[in-house]
Amino acid sequence: MRDLSVDIHKLHLKNPVMSASGTFGYGPEFEDFFDVNKLGGILTKACTSKNRDGNRYPRMAETPMGMLNSVGLQNKGVDYFIEAIYPRIKSYDTHIIVNVSDSTIEGYVEVAEKLLPLDKIGGIELNISCPNVKEGGMAFGTSCPMAAAVTKAVRRVYPKTLIVKLSPNVTSIEEIALAVEGEGADSVSLINTLLGMAIDAEKRRPLLSTITGGLSGPAIKPIALRMVWQVAKTVKIPVIGMGGISNATDAIEFLLAGATAVQVGTANFIDPSVCSGIIDGIETYLERHNFNSVTEIIGALRT
Repeated sequence: MRDLSVDIHKLHLKNPVMSASGTFGYGPEFEDFFDVNKLGGILTKACTSKNRDGNRYPRMAETPMGMLNSVGLQNKGVDYFIEAIYPRIKSYDTHIIVNVSDSTIEGYVEVAEKLLPLDKIGGIELNISCPNVKEGGMAFGTSCPMAAAVTKAVRRVYPKTLIVKLSPNVTSIEEIALAVEGEGADSVSLINTLLGMAIDAEKRRPLLSTITGGLSGPAIKPIALRMVWQVAKTVKIPVIGMGGISNATDAIEFLLAGATAVQVGTANFIDPSVCSGIIDGIETYLERHNFNSVTEIIGALRT
């Protein structure tokens, strides 16, 4: 048996494989496919300060080597999560990290404060790809000052592990990573979806009701790898990599590029047990290359 454990700040993960927010529900949805306790961690779907109905349909579209989504962070709000969801998942033998989203800094802070007393929630992941309604709809994560401001505000009220999820729709993702690290982020996760669109040529209409949406899946993996490699060389905090991971080899590439852990997203829709296979595949790789611990391959890319 090889040692697959890694540390993300105060969180000691049994292995580096986690589910990505928005693609795994809260965990119970996948219990029929494999033992979700096998995961290093579960990233819940987005949690906001108030109920969000999401965008109108159609809000998903298949693309070559990926998919577009514009679900719009549909959820019933943090109070519902605490009352109805948390009791169902608090017995899991894995780390539960809540993805926190909102349209104002005050909203992010409210959610963080309400989640803090929950013992089994070891950390939160700030989704800063959300539009800031007070700034005309610009995403928090596309501006260093805004990314820093929301991180700083949440850090003031949330002492547990704080992960910030970075948007790739920026000129320099390293600058954003440094900005949130400077305001107290314990880790960064990247990349969130890339902005894209799809068109029905016969109807001469966009396939999504919102016209544009977030592109995920294997098509974005080369971009995600590049950004993870750049950020891992820039910051001192752990990097969590994601973007097009479909198998163990993909996950290993992210670890070699400098990621301490990975998140698996769109691949869950294709094979609901994919995460279990990725964990096994990483261990097989370590055995084949005579590594005793997964930490030996983190950032071990030969350049």
